Amino acid sequence: MEQTVEQKLKALYELQNLHTKIDKIRQIRGELPMEVADLEDEVAGLETRIQKIKAELDDTEDAIVTRKNMIKEAQSLIKKYETQLKDVKNNREYDALTKEVEIQNLEIQVCEKKIKEHGFEITSKTEVYEQALANIEARKGDLDVKKTELETITAETEKEEQALLKKAEKAETQIEERLLTAYHRLRNNAVNGLAVVTIDRDSCSGCFNQIPPQRQLDIRQRKKVIVCEHCGRILVDEALTHELSETEA
Repeated sequence: MEQTVEQKLKALYELQNLHTKIDKIRQIRGELPMEVADLEDEVAGLETRIQKIKAELDDTEDAIVTRKNMIKEAQSLIKKYETQLKDVKNNREYDALTKEVEIQNLEIQVCEKKIKEHGFEITSKTEVYEQALANIEARKGDLDVKKTELETITAETEKEEQALLKKAEKAETQIEERLLTAYHRLRNNAVNGLAVVTIDRDSCSGCFNQIPPQRQLDIRQRKKVIVCEHCGRILVDEALTHELSETEA
């Protein structure tokens, strides 16, 4: 059997009440879910940064080891060339060996310079690394606190929220698709999530604009679905809300 306009308005208002209760529960959680997500992202970012710095430190330490090995190799060659210098037979051999010794000494100087630079780099990056470790520990602590807060609030309200969501789903089946689509569009566009509102002191309780007397009379008669001329919300009269409250009681 097709619903009367009054039944449609009651169904819409009941659905709005359920969604308002759900909204209030979610407001209790406030910004916590977003704060938790932001902190998780920050921790993940710090972990990536720490891994990158650690890899750079390892590479720099490996570079120092390589340079030290190059120095040892150069020193070994110098000893070899110096030994050979004792047995040279002509100036050409002497000059060639002397040149090789100079080249290896220059190689040692370059390596020592690079080792010194790498040492400064390690000192600088170690400070950044340690600061990042301290930051991540602090952020993990903040995250644990926020997660605990969120879990506590969620545990306290989840059962009630789930029950209300089930009621809202059931209530939606009692509303025709055209009206339900309009209702959800209004809810999504409204800052406070109110799609169905009452007349309060001759005004729309959604946008607080004055409603003309004749329009108020039309709303009270419940012969058609009437929306606010200013905000587009569906309007119901106070008497209808009282009737629903008495029915629920």
